[in-house]
Amino acid sequence: MRVLSSILMLLLLAGTAQAQLAVPNEAGLTYGHVHLNVTDIELHKQLWVEHFGGTVVVKGTLTAVRMPNMMVVLTDRDPTGGSQGTVMDHFGFKVRNIATFLAKWRAAGLPVGREFIGAEGQPNAYVMMPDDVYVELQEDQALPVEISPYHIHFYTPEFESLLAWYTELLNIEVRPRGSITSTTNVPGMNLSFANSNEPRLATKGRSIDHIGFEVDDLEAFCKLLEAKGIAFDVAYRDVPTIGLKIAFITDPSGVYIEFTEGFDEY
Repeated sequence: MRVLSSILMLLLLAGTAQAQLAVPNEAGLTYGHVHLNVTDIELHKQLWVEHFGGTVVVKGTLTAVRMPNMMVVLTDRDPTGGSQGTVMDHFGFKVRNIATFLAKWRAAGLPVGREFIGAEGQPNAYVMMPDDVYVELQEDQALPVEISPYHIHFYTPEFESLLAWYTELLNIEVRPRGSITSTTNVPGMNLSFANSNEPRLATKGRSIDHIGFEVDDLEAFCKLLEAKGIAFDVAYRDVPTIGLKIAFITDPSGVYIEFTEGFDEY
């Protein structure tokens, strides 16, 4: 019996290790990915693996880096600009030891931005990836892994109405994160919304081109969005060469959004 229990535990741990995206909610939705336009895809692959613990996955023409609860998808394309200045200003990670991360980052000759105490009372810092992809780090000493994706951050003068739009679209509730009251969660990711004193640019073509949500039954989900009056930039379609079903919309602030079905198999 003890041997059988040990075997079952090993199988469970193995399954957990292989799991990629977070368990979907009752609507079959979970966080999917951030999609970057980059000028040096090999350098990005190296940095996402060496510093963020990712695993590179290539399927057809698509290159992605697999992390807990999220994919970072890379397209070899010159971005029209960095992420700052757009509504999708940055995305963030929790790290078990921020000093260790920053020491390794600096040793590689990579830039570190502002260091501060964040909204949840922990040490935070910004680092800049190539192509001006802005990334935030937050320490969490109890993190069971070295690093894990945590949040994406929208900046716009209409941040409150944008938060309301996302909660309505995805049928989710507002949930504060530390001192930030204008945030919400989908499985695997916090979505934070902040004020900007100036209008922000749309994301398509920038280094953070778009964000993505994974849906169990994408075709049915798209029909629900159509019933809500959502207009699609790219209608639902199946792309067998990359093992994904996809659809695209743009939020009211100009953030390009992809819905996918199939990333949980990567």
